[in-house]
Amino acid sequence: MVSFQPTMLGTRYMCSAGHYLASRAGFEILEAGGNAVDAGVAAAMSLAVLQSDIVNVGGVAPMIVYLAETDEVVTISGLGYWPKKATLDMFIGPNGGAIPHGVLRSIIPAAPGAWTTALSKYGTMSFAEVSQAPIRYARDGFSMHPTLQESITKTQDQLRRWPSNADIYLPNDKVPEVGENFVQADLGKTLQYMADEETAASGSREERLEAAREAFYEGDIAQKIATYHAENEGLITAEDLRDFRVGIEAPVMRSYFGFDIYTCDTWCQGPVLLQIMSLLDGFDLKGMGHNSPDYIHTVLESIKLAFADRERYYGDPRFIDVPLDHLLSDDYTAARRALIDPDQAAPSMPPFGNVPGYNGGGGSGPSAALHGAAMIEYDTSYACAVDAKGNAFSVTPSDGSASTPVIPGLGMIVSGRGSQSWAVPEHAACIAPGKRPRLTPNPAIAIKKGQVTMPFGTPGGDVQCQSMAQVFLNINEFGMMAQEAIEAPRFATYSHPDSFEPHQPDPGKVKIENRVSSDTVAELERRGHVVEQWPELTRAAGAVCTIFHDRENGRLFGGADPRRQSGMMGW
Repeated sequence: MVSFQPTMLGTRYMCSAGHYLASRAGFEILEAGGNAVDAGVAAAMSLAVLQSDIVNVGGVAPMIVYLAETDEVVTISGLGYWPKKATLDMFIGPNGGAIPHGVLRSIIPAAPGAWTTALSKYGTMSFAEVSQAPIRYARDGFSMHPTLQESITKTQDQLRRWPSNADIYLPNDKVPEVGENFVQADLGKTLQYMADEETAASGSREERLEAAREAFYEGDIAQKIATYHAENEGLITAEDLRDFRVGIEAPVMRSYFGFDIYTCDTWCQGPVLLQIMSLLDGFDLKGMGHNSPDYIHTVLESIKLAFADRERYYGDPRFIDVPLDHLLSDDYTAARRALIDPDQAAPSMPPFGNVPGYNGGGGSGPSAALHGAAMIEYDTSYACAVDAKGNAFSVTPSDGSASTPVIPGLGMIVSGRGSQSWAVPEHAACIAPGKRPRLTPNPAIAIKKGQVTMPFGTPGGDVQCQSMAQVFLNINEFGMMAQEAIEAPRFATYSHPDSFEPHQPDPGKVKIENRVSSDTVAELERRGHVVEQWPELTRAAGAVCTIFHDRENGRLFGGADPRRQSGMMGW
């Protein structure tokens, strides 16, 4: 296939992100001498302005960092937890098992803590320096783009529930037109306040970055959040904010298809990508042919098996014992792989695999509390960067503005990621004070030691790992260039309970982009898949961005997904 735009080429550094101005912000930081972490944070922070319908300053920002000098990979959790006042009973009782829209689904915002921690530990620049572009985009505005306008159009009734949301996204009670200058003045002031507090502080770079963090979690921003929650029956207190810190954690890694693939831990769905890869590593995918009926069927059935284990076992490892080593072991994987019928699709999500002697938390009881039709929710973007020294950064920032109120005067929501917990006793991802929801955003980095570094990721909820696996295989099994691999037609299964409240499954449902041949679709239907065709290049199939760093030859190959407003810049 021929791609709609060329793969970005470079020999020095590169940034790819879910909006072209975010990639420009990251590239300008690289041009100014910053490293991949500085650039990635600038891009991620820009996405919280340019795509504030799906990414928020008060949202989540899980990160993975590759440090070339020490050949080390670390993760930054970038995910908040339930406030101290939150209990499972308050959702099972008065809320009937639902996690409602509004302040009750808010967890502690984590993105600012992740930004400042990444800069302090692994960056070289100040918060004021990397926030210049996002502050400008918020204060002075940017052109309303089709993806943001579509989100506002489809969620406008939800946005009108809170005047603070409507004032931003529906000025004069109208959806802004594409191309119209879109200003978020309060959001610009929030970011500027953090930068000003850093600039006013004394001490080392790290101490000044801590002042920027404290501006959010202890200063005026924290007080406005706590006051709003106190006045609107919310749960977050000033103490919750003051005590919050993101975690710096070891990644989860397994080797497949010649690469060490790194993800975050089971507080997100990241390791399910490794389970998908482990199942697929036992098949001759190239022999099947790209996007052939055999290939698509095999990938879909592998995803179903992996998602069954995600549903049973994945949750915050600080609260439950997740048997991840067993789930990723060769013997277990071989036994699960043998369940795939090459001629017949599983009619729904298969049963989870049994782990001998497992007695950890997380029951397999009802996983989908049905509380009526789910409202439209859009969230998540992605950014990655590679610098001239070979460092790499991968981040999947998120949180939409249509299900949670904007805090007046701040221009941002407080993370509504509680929607990815379960109000179901004994569920691995059930609600508990201090516990993190099971997050869908999951950045990844694939490394072939001394040869290749490849940060990659996407928005898309439960489609994320599915799209990431396909793009990874397109590049590393089928030999496609980065942009060609991203633009290739995609498919996804919906047999599992949705990660978002109300967690409804769609058994047997497969969605596939309409560039896949009708003969292939017919064969998939013959095998029992319930196929629904997506339109060409739909945003529902994700928006993968990646950089393929050929370290042996000093070359960079970047891709950005035309399914949204993604862009890339490199030199």
